[in-house]
Amino acid sequence: MAASVAAAAGRLRRAIGRSCPWQQFSTEARPLHGAAVRDAFLSFFRDRHGHRLVPSASVRPRGDHSLLFVNAGMNQFKPIFLGTVDPRSEMAGFRRVANSQKCVRAGGRHNDLEDVGRDLSHHTFFEMLGNWAFGGDYFKEEACSMAWELLTRVYGIPEDRLWVSYFGGDSKTGLEPDLETRDIWLSLGVPASHVLSFGLQENFWEMGDTGPCGPCTEIHYDLAGGVGAPQLVELWNLVFMQHNREADGSLHPLPQRHVDTGMGLERLVAVLQGKRSTYDTDLFSPLLSAIHQGCGVPPYSGRVGAADEGRIDTAYRVVADHIRTLSVCIADGVSPGMSGAPLVLRRILRRAVRFSTEVLRAPPGFLSSLVPVVVETLGIAYPELQKNSVQIASLVSEDEAAFLTSLQRGRRIIDRTVKRLGPSDLFPAEVAWSLSLAGNLGIPLDLVELMLEEKGVQLDAAGLEELAQKEAQHRAQQAEPVQEEGLCLDVHALEELRRHGVPPTDDSPKYNYSLRPNGDYEFGLCEAQVLQLYSEDGTKVTSVGAGQRCGLLLDRTNFYAEQGGQASDRGYLVRTGQQDVLFPVARAQACGGFILHEAMAPECLQVGDQVQLFVDKAWRMGCMVKHTATHLLSWALRQTLGPSTEQRGSHLNPERLRFDVATQAPLTTEQLRTVESYVQEAVGQDKTVYMEEVPLAHTAHIPGLRSLDEVYPDPVRVVSVGVPVAHALAPASQHALQTSVELCCGTHLLRTGAVGDLVIIGDRQLVKGITRLLAITGEQAQQAREVGQSLSQEVEAARERLSRGSGDLPEAHRLSKDIGRLTEVIDSAVMPQWQRQELQTILKTLQRRANTAIRKLEKGQAAEKSQELLKRHSEGPLIVDTVSVESLSVLVKVVRQLCEKAPSMSVLLLSPQPTGGVLCACQVAQGATPTFTAEAWALAVCSHMGGKAWGSRMIAQGTGHTADLEAALGTARDYALNQL
Repeated sequence: MAASVAAAAGRLRRAIGRSCPWQQFSTEARPLHGAAVRDAFLSFFRDRHGHRLVPSASVRPRGDHSLLFVNAGMNQFKPIFLGTVDPRSEMAGFRRVANSQKCVRAGGRHNDLEDVGRDLSHHTFFEMLGNWAFGGDYFKEEACSMAWELLTRVYGIPEDRLWVSYFGGDSKTGLEPDLETRDIWLSLGVPASHVLSFGLQENFWEMGDTGPCGPCTEIHYDLAGGVGAPQLVELWNLVFMQHNREADGSLHPLPQRHVDTGMGLERLVAVLQGKRSTYDTDLFSPLLSAIHQGCGVPPYSGRVGAADEGRIDTAYRVVADHIRTLSVCIADGVSPGMSGAPLVLRRILRRAVRFSTEVLRAPPGFLSSLVPVVVETLGIAYPELQKNSVQIASLVSEDEAAFLTSLQRGRRIIDRTVKRLGPSDLFPAEVAWSLSLAGNLGIPLDLVELMLEEKGVQLDAAGLEELAQKEAQHRAQQAEPVQEEGLCLDVHALEELRRHGVPPTDDSPKYNYSLRPNGDYEFGLCEAQVLQLYSEDGTKVTSVGAGQRCGLLLDRTNFYAEQGGQASDRGYLVRTGQQDVLFPVARAQACGGFILHEAMAPECLQVGDQVQLFVDKAWRMGCMVKHTATHLLSWALRQTLGPSTEQRGSHLNPERLRFDVATQAPLTTEQLRTVESYVQEAVGQDKTVYMEEVPLAHTAHIPGLRSLDEVYPDPVRVVSVGVPVAHALAPASQHALQTSVELCCGTHLLRTGAVGDLVIIGDRQLVKGITRLLAITGEQAQQAREVGQSLSQEVEAARERLSRGSGDLPEAHRLSKDIGRLTEVIDSAVMPQWQRQELQTILKTLQRRANTAIRKLEKGQAAEKSQELLKRHSEGPLIVDTVSVESLSVLVKVVRQLCEKAPSMSVLLLSPQPTGGVLCACQVAQGATPTFTAEAWALAVCSHMGGKAWGSRMIAQGTGHTADLEAALGTARDYALNQL
């Protein structure tokens, strides 16, 4: 039997590695629609096996900087696997759950972008059906049994078409084979010839370089149906998390075991509908039909490779896949942009535009017309698509139009550059870079290379690589400094605490503060006991000595741990009875319900010591002011832009606050001003800020209640400005539409008056559809307004100077420079952004008027000078002379006017400057010989003066230095007479 199994394993490896088309298969059951397949999966686990159905997470990762996009169903449950889930949160209560998760695999570790279209199976967006069991609620036997039951009894897949694989162990790491899983499959009736073992690469799943991992078992479907060699495609992967990969590479048993399974909906539907590829299912057929109707190309026929003449079917697949990805991502708040996930999405959009316009010959605006089709096919499962359909279509349409414009400009630039190249010249890397996504026009480099290939021109690849490296270095230098990683509790430390019955840290004292009659805040004293100490490397210790950086776990704390965009508190603690020895606390971090304080020990500190904690009052007050101001800003934006306006993120510390908001367009000057006025009004009314913990369920379906894409504890804290929380959450209440009511665990002011003032000092678009606002409060805001007022007065003074006019050219130049200097000051000043925009608009107008006045004065001065010179040089073919002017611009005008009045004369003028330099300008007569050019003439004279020259055949200019003007003039005359 062992020999037959080994032979079958060899066949299976070859079958998995073989690229094969999907084959038709017939079943007695009627093929299920894609939506019905999804529903059947969810119903099976909910109704038959008691799983809780949870919504799909956003494809924008929540607090996970290791991912560009959510690429697996397990991403949202990482806090459970890592043991860091807040024990008060809804997620902490999950035991067995199931869902259909939106996934994007483009960019990063899992990147299918360039493969999409080339074959019949790759996608950048797909749906992953999954079921999970946390903390050992069930494990291998139940997971395998459920999967087998669903596939064979509910979906009706013939058992003989299914093969399974399991982990066969690894001698190098000492991991034993997963014989338990093998025996489970055999007990379920799977033939031994269909139960095969594989190694680490195929059947051992790891979250990353470190973290939970374990053996997995995969269920494969045989496309060949027993005819010839098996042709296998993976359907379902069942992961049994039972190990943890440590930083040193070793494996330790996980404190709690978990089941994590994932099955691609698109592939499952293809099997159940008997289709040759995922693109032939009803998940894609409406899109393919819409593409055919909108473009007029032949219907989709599923061809690949050389058989796909003109790459029409490839383009069908690219456009159908990419418009799904774009729609889902934009609905979840990821818009095309210039870095990270937005840059990947921009590439996807432009790849779709390229294939739709160049291959399918789609009309302009075609891509956005497909958005309603996506919404119709996916909108019921993912309602955010229906909610944001207009915004999705608008963003796709705008970016498509912008790219088509860029493409036209790019072609013109390429044509012009190619004409200048020699037969063997490479296309300049600098030009290609300026055309690319990293440069100005946003054309993918592979498209640039294709366009050059069509012209038979080769790109300077080495130069391009050098530019890419320089850009990467520049981005690294410009990037915000990464905050130093603080101490943190790993999954083993957290489980040990729970196993020993250590309760989560009571951090409710962070809300123990009151407002005195004089307006000052009083923060209550917090007494606590040291429950655990950790050294700097995370090792558990019983004591720390002087000078050691350490982590402290206390039974209670009044320190706010960084979360929800609010910076951590800082301060100090003292041992009870020893008030003169301060232990500085740099930060506090939340780890699975425990608050870890990062401190520096000036003396010995031991487990069991009684301590008193003191937050830095100024720092805490700064955070409270900014956090309440952030809520007021969010409310003011909804009042100004509309109730559907959504926050996309925020961060605050005592210095300033940052707020990202979804917008259709950049905020106008008037909108910025209006937002500030709303906040000022709420601050001026000194409204009471009400805070209360309520059951999470009570906050559902309250119109206007603000919450973010975060996991909230239950009960959850509600912060309401001006209206008691009970009134705001009352049935049919409209209060949350009229004031700020948010779910928030941060620390806030008790009255809004302490905000003092709020000034938005900057705004910029992060990506299309998301604007980032920077704001300051209190005295800083008042100072910003004073700066704005002072600069406004300077602008008004410049306007008055310009209105008075000046007959003096030097004065006109001084005014122009003053306006330019003032523009630079205003561009960088800390001042109200709306006022900055207003003054920038005024200054642009003033600069244009100042430049017009200068040109007019220069023209008048040039007329005078040219008239004087004509009187001195009335005869002859040449005018070579000196003239006193302030600038090269005026000198050129004098030369031009002379040649207009005396077209038969060639003119060269020199103008000595107070700085010791000499200006030069010349123009040759229209009838001059072809060998007599202005550029060569100016170069001869300026070279004599040790300078440089530039220009054209007819007119040129230059500069130099000389004390002997007569010699320079002699050189000019000799050169000209020699040419004439």
